[in-house]
Amino acid sequence: MAKTWVVVADSSRARIFRAEGLDGRLVEMEAMAHPEGRLREASLTTDLPGRTFDSHGQGRHAMEEETPPKRHEAIQFAKRIGGVLENARNAGDYDALVIVAEPRFLGLLRENLSHETIKLVGLQLDKNLVRQGPEAIRERLPARL
Repeated sequence: MAKTWVVVADSSRARIFRAEGLDGRLVEMEAMAHPEGRLREASLTTDLPGRTFDSHGQGRHAMEEETPPKRHEAIQFAKRIGGVLENARNAGDYDALVIVAEPRFLGLLRENLSHETIKLVGLQLDKNLVRQGPEAIRERLPARL
């Protein structure tokens, strides 16, 4: 019988479940928090962007940030989750993976999983269920995991 994990996440929380028994009931194994994911953009920056001179002429303008702070925090959390899943895959803790994540975060999470881990993903749902109980999450998944 395959060992299946279900990861339910958004940009500020992640929960990892193990599917057990013939009915595939979910047992929570780990909860991860990333409170910075809930902060407003203004709270994540302590300063205004710097100013720079134009390459030609005498004009000045504000420098733009390459990645907005809120997106940067989401990427960092996706990398952290990806690292946990990578270590567990290497240890043989699961054979199949189900990912349920808020739509924008699902893409970031996929980008931060190794190719080997992505091969084990059997199902991806773009739903924000991180605050739901195990039974409610299980109801959104196929009967057979």
